[in-house]
Amino acid sequence: MTTAYVRGPASPPVLLPVGAGRVVRPWERPSPVRSLPPETKLVALVAFALAVVAVPAASWPVLLVAAAGLLVVARLARVPVGWALRRSGVEVPFLIFALLMPLVASGPRMRVGPLTLSEAGLVGGGLVITRATLGLGVALVLTASTPPHEIIEALGRLRLPRALVDVLTHMIRFLDIVADDLRRQGIAQAARGDHRRRSVRLAAAAASAGHLFVRCFERGERLHLAMLSRGYAGALPPSGRPGATPGEWARALALPALILLALPVARGVGLR
Repeated sequence: MTTAYVRGPASPPVLLPVGAGRVVRPWERPSPVRSLPPETKLVALVAFALAVVAVPAASWPVLLVAAAGLLVVARLARVPVGWALRRSGVEVPFLIFALLMPLVASGPRMRVGPLTLSEAGLVGGGLVITRATLGLGVALVLTASTPPHEIIEALGRLRLPRALVDVLTHMIRFLDIVADDLRRQGIAQAARGDHRRRSVRLAAAAASAGHLFVRCFERGERLHLAMLSRGYAGALPPSGRPGATPGEWARALALPALILLALPVARGVGLR
């Protein structure tokens, strides 16, 4: 008996370089901002946002000082430009709202080309864009210089309810697990010659979402049983990390303090 072997079409090889699965997170880069305790950075973020909101429209030089200071802090934190731009899409709704304000606001109007725009709407739209951009920028600096688990731990140091902190901790952990499962699934599809269009592959990934949910639920049950067997009594043990020193608080709050100091100076020179 003669056996015939039929050779199918060869798939292009999938070459995975050494370390391809290793993704370098921005917070893994050492920097002066990275070394600050996370609770100081959280308080500095809130203080910076409140200081920017407190700046009136006429005191625009103070907003320029805030933007310049934020750029310096981002440089010190070594925030990757591409990483920040890819995450700036959350600001698009604010930009659309700000661009529509001059068209729908009332009050005195001025002609700009073929359009008649509201002066109050132009000022308000500019403030919305500036404040939203500064708020997004300081949030990106925080996330680029602080791992998620340290942010959650900082919430506990700032007296957030312990049960809520534990829930957020487990949620962050399971998000990493789901992301790893999806990444391994994509590598397995590519290794088996799956070179379909991106939309088709996304549909296949969406169809497996139910399977991933069941696996995460089962892992959650096993994790809960393991925690109970190790003496879990309703709260995770503290990390034992020492609290922030006065010098670290001063460095973290330097930028919000600069804005608050620049505001009365701007008012003193007539920018009210």
